[in-house]
Amino acid sequence: MPERTETRDVLIAIVKDRRDLEIARVERWYRIPIRSAPKNLEAARWLAFYQTKAFGEERWAIRYYAPILGRSILKRRDLFPDQPDHPRANQDYYKLELGELRCLERPIISRRGRRLVFIPTTWEKFCRAEEINDLFHESPLEDALYEELKRCRIESERQFFVRIGSACYCLDFAIFCRRGNIDVECDGETWHSDPEGLRRDRHRNNILASAGWAVLRFGSHEVTAQMALCLRLIRAAIRAHGGLMRAREIPR
Repeated sequence: MPERTETRDVLIAIVKDRRDLEIARVERWYRIPIRSAPKNLEAARWLAFYQTKAFGEERWAIRYYAPILGRSILKRRDLFPDQPDHPRANQDYYKLELGELRCLERPIISRRGRRLVFIPTTWEKFCRAEEINDLFHESPLEDALYEELKRCRIESERQFFVRIGSACYCLDFAIFCRRGNIDVECDGETWHSDPEGLRRDRHRNNILASAGWAVLRFGSHEVTAQMALCLRLIRAAIRAHGGLMRAREIPR
């Protein structure tokens, strides 16, 4: 599936504890291990912070962001000279120099309190987002389907990671139901002409099915010209799985 070509100005990053947020606020830098850095890090002009469960009432939301003023590569021991014996002391990190932290007027929340990896997005989407799923910027097909799911009040999680055994799968859309869950995939034009891709997807579908996931796949023609049919099939699958399990129904 082709990536979007618009500039991804904003990088959503994880801040795991209060100390890391305080470093960003006071010392004005943030670290990213080179081995796990997103490939489009150089395009980012802004860094926004997704706060995890360690933040209590402020958990699972983006409240703060800052401009990225510079980048450098350092060993962890240089970032934290008081921790010379840390297991990752000799590993390389990007050090992002930041400007002053700014506070959003309205936090961007995660309704399900989900765990995230980095999310590259555009400034426009960042400014308009109300929840985490509004930020994803993967393909026009996915955006079109997501807008229709929202319009129909069908809750979904975009780019949702599922671990089954030793493998991890990224679902375009995860829809949670009372008797099993649904994976909805958007396949671009090249999908149908790639035999190896078809083989991998069949294997992936079988593994997900073995773990209780139903898989629906829609091609570009279906999404662009037959959206009503896509929605009917999704609704039918939701009914077959006992109806939606909405985020507000999940015990916290």
